[in-house]
Amino acid sequence: MKKAVWRSVLVYVLFSVVMSLYIFQWADTSIPSPYQGTAADPATFMTEQQLLLSEDYSKVRNVLYFLTTPYEWLLLFVLLGLGLSAKIQSWSQMTVRVQALQICIYLFWMTLFTTILTLPFKLYGYNLSKEYGINVQPFQGWMKDFMLDFWINFFITAIIVVVLYSLMKKSAKRWWLYAWFLSIPFTLFLTFIQPVYIDPLYNDFYPLKDKQLEAQILSLADEAGIPAAHVFEVNMSEKTNAMNAYVNGIGDHSRIVLWDTTLNKLNDQEVLFIMAHEMGHYVKKHVFLGIISYLAVSLAGLYLIYRLMNFIIRVWGSRIGINHTHDIATIPLFFLLLSLLSFLFTPISNTVSRHHEIEADRYAVELTGDQTAAVGSFQELSKSNLSQVNPPLIVKIFRYTHPTMLERIHYLDTYEFKEIEKK
Repeated sequence: MKKAVWRSVLVYVLFSVVMSLYIFQWADTSIPSPYQGTAADPATFMTEQQLLLSEDYSKVRNVLYFLTTPYEWLLLFVLLGLGLSAKIQSWSQMTVRVQALQICIYLFWMTLFTTILTLPFKLYGYNLSKEYGINVQPFQGWMKDFMLDFWINFFITAIIVVVLYSLMKKSAKRWWLYAWFLSIPFTLFLTFIQPVYIDPLYNDFYPLKDKQLEAQILSLADEAGIPAAHVFEVNMSEKTNAMNAYVNGIGDHSRIVLWDTTLNKLNDQEVLFIMAHEMGHYVKKHVFLGIISYLAVSLAGLYLIYRLMNFIIRVWGSRIGINHTHDIATIPLFFLLLSLLSFLFTPISNTVSRHHEIEADRYAVELTGDQTAAVGSFQELSKSNLSQVNPPLIVKIFRYTHPTMLERIHYLDTYEFKEIEKK
């Protein structure tokens, strides 16, 4: 197993070199000739400096992503392969007798181990965004959010893992099915409470200050058939220069949220288009479709993890000091398989997400009838976020939940209004 660990380290190093060469040297990110000179060509709406910054910033961020994800897999494999997981399990069992507390102790040390060893990547990402003028948050504030992330994720993960491993112990053959059934109300609960109880831990949310603009947005919502009493604004300008807007939550806790940076940088018509886009997600029921898709995929994923864990423990369990699937020491294996399967499924989920975004774009331009605002909002978004307008194919497949800016701007710029049918 030690040889396997060292081979994994070597594979990781080689992978990092190849991905870096691909993104920095081999990938073609130039604008195709049919798009040159059009509204989708960044040369028509970005300065030369913005073009250089967006390319450089995006390349480094993309490399950082493709280095961080397999690095996290490597850390989990090291815990298993060097027998550290079995040792932490023994220590937690000697500390307390209750299994739930044993799991919490184990999970704390595992989480602390991976968090500390991935911290350099996160710090580099923070400093990178500061250097390029995207992040304006002081280090103290960033560390506060980082620690808040740690404890919220640990608390939620501890609940999930305690329940999961209790099911594994009670039903070795059906735990994956029972876990899936329990995940349904838990997922809905988290989706329901996130806008009201979790998001405000990070930022201040309040009804839109510009009442005239709010009235226009609510009028647009009424035209779209959306019951809405408020549009929420969040003070992101103290943390970032980037722009964003989103819709989250379900039922009475559904929220349409605008970053204040979006309000500061876009004119009213562009803001209305952005809001119409978010309303499109609501009207097209993308949140509910996302939840349903997630639950369907998670059922298949849990079953695959069940089969793979049994196989791995049966073949290699004795080499890593693990005897049963329900042993606490298999927690890194569960998360490793979960992360690998999630990564492999990412191209499919991103494709579906990009389709939903195009649907929302189409809905927004149909509802507002304002093609100029639609194009202008994405051009401004590209500049503020230093977005790479035409990213490499592999980056698009694995990272882009939205169509590229080249695709979105071109689609809206060439949209034919004779197809418009007001909903």
